[in-house]
Amino acid sequence: MTARLAEPFGAFPDILMEWSRIKGDDLAIVDEKREVYWAELVGLVERLAARLVETGLTRGQSVAILGTSNVEYALVFLAAMRAGGVAAPLTTSASAEQLEGMARDSGAAHLFIDAAKAAELGPEFMADLIRVPLENIDQWMAPPGSRAPEFKPEPKDSFNIIYSSGTTGIPKGIVHSHQMRWRQFAATALSYLGSGLDVRSLASTPLYSNTTMVAFLPVLLAGGCVRVMGKFDCGQWLAHAQADRTTITMLVPVQYQRLMDYAGFDDFDLSALKLKYCTSAPFPADLKREVLARMPGGLIEIYSMTEGGVVCLLAAHEFPDKLHTVGRPAPGSELKVLDDHDREVPPGTPGNLIGRSLTMMSGYKNRPDKTLEAQWIDPATGEAWMRMGDIGRVDAEGFVELVGRAKDMIISGGFNIYPSDLEAELLKEAGVVEAAVVGMPSRKWGESPVGFAVLKDGGGDPATILAAVNARLGKTQRLAALHPIAEMPRSHIGKLLKSDLREEAARLGGVE
Repeated sequence: MTARLAEPFGAFPDILMEWSRIKGDDLAIVDEKREVYWAELVGLVERLAARLVETGLTRGQSVAILGTSNVEYALVFLAAMRAGGVAAPLTTSASAEQLEGMARDSGAAHLFIDAAKAAELGPEFMADLIRVPLENIDQWMAPPGSRAPEFKPEPKDSFNIIYSSGTTGIPKGIVHSHQMRWRQFAATALSYLGSGLDVRSLASTPLYSNTTMVAFLPVLLAGGCVRVMGKFDCGQWLAHAQADRTTITMLVPVQYQRLMDYAGFDDFDLSALKLKYCTSAPFPADLKREVLARMPGGLIEIYSMTEGGVVCLLAAHEFPDKLHTVGRPAPGSELKVLDDHDREVPPGTPGNLIGRSLTMMSGYKNRPDKTLEAQWIDPATGEAWMRMGDIGRVDAEGFVELVGRAKDMIISGGFNIYPSDLEAELLKEAGVVEAAVVGMPSRKWGESPVGFAVLKDGGGDPATILAAVNARLGKTQRLAALHPIAEMPRSHIGKLLKSDLREEAARLGGVE
């Protein structure tokens, strides 16, 4: 198997078929209600794929999936790929209008939907599609022993569409090819096999998120087992990790924070953990430090985008003095730091991050205009790089430190203000648990920074904290206001929603 995974391109279904022969009696995918062993996994996927083709699925056509993650969801995802289709998992937190927009944009003729979403959206939602209840896929699939027609993927064939988590309008569909996914995950699976790791993964982020693919696809390519959680809960996560002897997991920063804050955390045996991943949102250095101290195994932070671009890796357990960074570009990745006129800046100077790698998206579904907008074309070579949307700087050793999102940079009185600098100052105050800074329109300065803080119980007076922080900041950086907030608004995978904070700041009153 290692030789096949080392090839420059391969077919996921072929690898799964081989593992079903080798590891028949071992668990492949499990959730709270169902266990699927390797011996039956391929048969179930084949039966679903056969039924998809029988009911009209054509090569390259999308299969929409909407619901809470579970075994059935995972089987449909794999079956779409096996049938020659494209898995199109839809974000459950989106509005009905957005969901319909995503499904129409994907070109799906099939919609697999769970009971909760079906009840919420009603029987008229996408009624012209072939609607299949996720809970009933065993009755819907083709009879036992059925096989789907042969499908040999070409490298450029679409593998999946991941819809971005935009808060307004119809999210853009990010298309990944079979070649991209193979490059991304075959090497990871190969590394697991080469190290002799017994691969048991705990996936607790949604299967509609690109984040979750790290804990799902390479694990199956390595012949391991994936436990799929429908909803993250600290107690359940810890109980599963202990009982399953979990060796690999992917968590976003807010999940790590909740685990660290969980009262019973130290009562669980997590000694089997060998590798923990984190991505999708800023991962504070102090939190990395605490995770390293309290959770066994290595900790790898991944910085990239669903669209691709540069991929940076920080093996936090190997570089404890670099926890304020997101690591260095991975092999096969390249990074440039440009000013606002697309000129490279000197080392150590903040600028717009531009990156490329072997794992780039094919483009946005049906949106060539937005695809071009997201790219930077090298004038010397004509090659496409991705605009990462972040402002960062690279130190003398090549480690990348993020300063902030380009769209979040504040220009006050002609000076650039990076919210991360102000947020770091707020977090120095003993009463501040979490901090965020946004720019608000100002007649006097153009924009002024406004802060939000989650405070500890009895954590102090916001006015006192504001005065203490402003005393340490330069005149051009000082916060115009500081608002206490019970909880920071976040997306389904823990991204801070600064757009919501701007709306709240506007509601609370403008600045001079």
